[in-house]
Amino acid sequence: MNFSNIYLELIAGQAKLALVGLGYVGMPIAVEFAKHVPVIGFDINEKRISEYRKGIDATNEVGAAIAQTTVDFTADASRLKEARFIIVAVPTPVNEDTTPDLRPIEGAARTVGENLSPGTIVVFESTVYPGVTEDICIPLIEQYSRLKCGVDWKIGYSPERINPGDRVHTLTSVVKVVSGMDEESSREIKKVYDIIIKAGTHPVSTIKTAEAVKVVENSQRDINIAFVNEVAMMCDRMHIDTAEVIEGMNTKWNALGFRPGLVGGHCIGVDPYYLTNAAEKLGYHSQIILNGRKVNDSMGAYVADAAIKQMIEAGMAPKKATVLILGITFKENCPDTRNSKVADIINRLQEFEIDPVVADSWADSDVAKEAYGVDLVPADDLPKADCVIVAVGHKEYRSMSMMQLKKLFKPELSDSEKVLIDVKSLYRKDELEASGMRYWRL
Repeated sequence: MNFSNIYLELIAGQAKLALVGLGYVGMPIAVEFAKHVPVIGFDINEKRISEYRKGIDATNEVGAAIAQTTVDFTADASRLKEARFIIVAVPTPVNEDTTPDLRPIEGAARTVGENLSPGTIVVFESTVYPGVTEDICIPLIEQYSRLKCGVDWKIGYSPERINPGDRVHTLTSVVKVVSGMDEESSREIKKVYDIIIKAGTHPVSTIKTAEAVKVVENSQRDINIAFVNEVAMMCDRMHIDTAEVIEGMNTKWNALGFRPGLVGGHCIGVDPYYLTNAAEKLGYHSQIILNGRKVNDSMGAYVADAAIKQMIEAGMAPKKATVLILGITFKENCPDTRNSKVADIINRLQEFEIDPVVADSWADSDVAKEAYGVDLVPADDLPKADCVIVAVGHKEYRSMSMMQLKKLFKPELSDSEKVLIDVKSLYRKDELEASGMRYWRL
């Protein structure tokens, strides 16, 4: 079986590339490849496929480009038989006990196996611990295709590095790590990704190495954020402004620039568990990574407790207070609500019989309701509040003046009774102090 002609056939329009999974990762990849080669975009979510066909991009990752793309969107898995290069980009979440939930990737492997044509290269992009591609995905694809890996088809791994909502570090401008099961597949996978990755590709020697790259790079980031979150909690007790400390620290050349905050999303809040779970199976218990996760997973409750304390000090009864939370997505300027730690703030407040009002113009109200049981309130219908928690740094919240913020509160409150919780330190300290409001920021 000849695998060395796949790149040339794709460029010539004689072969097709397919994407399995068209969410925040798969859809932008499909759209970018479609500028150069024939692409089939497959997803089991028929509603999502229907929206893409109508030119609607709910992820907001490619925007208007979705209407002009030549991607052949489909919910028919049999169309994968037409492809000679298949990229799998499905979610890899964790279970409630933080163990890896491999059901989506196992389902994708079965689907690929049932619709695999001989002579195809399959590349997984989903974040997994080292060994999943070869130990779990290959056997499943072989079982359902009855084709032998390395003979009838080949496999590789290239960890996704898409950062939802980021308009600077885009798909094409970030170096792509690539790997294959052997020299031939690695070489061909590199050539195919080089079609779209302007920043270039970085081949590594094995699939397991590539898998490790992804979980390690996100675990490193998680630990660094845990450090500044711990610093923030210390500074809070010492009555020192954390943001000012970090700004001073960042004047040194080797400062890393991390800031405290809620660590959610589909990568940083999840990937460390994939790494530590794999290590546990080999008899190694994480000394640092899991402690970093413990710190970061506690921050939502910490913010909620700070809000309650500030309300009490302002002379109000928290149970009777109207608490407004601005933002529920896991990061700013992005509609992605997966694993949002704002939910932890909400849950903690509810433990004290406080049912907050939540608003977020970026988030899908149906998704927020399904995932967190939250009814998002439109900006025009917001009640006047006793306490406002600005939880996400969306541009419309970041640009609000002190006067605009004050208008969110009940008019009968004096400035000193208005409690503002600035989770992301969006507002200048001098302006906050001059406003007369009671404020707290992480």
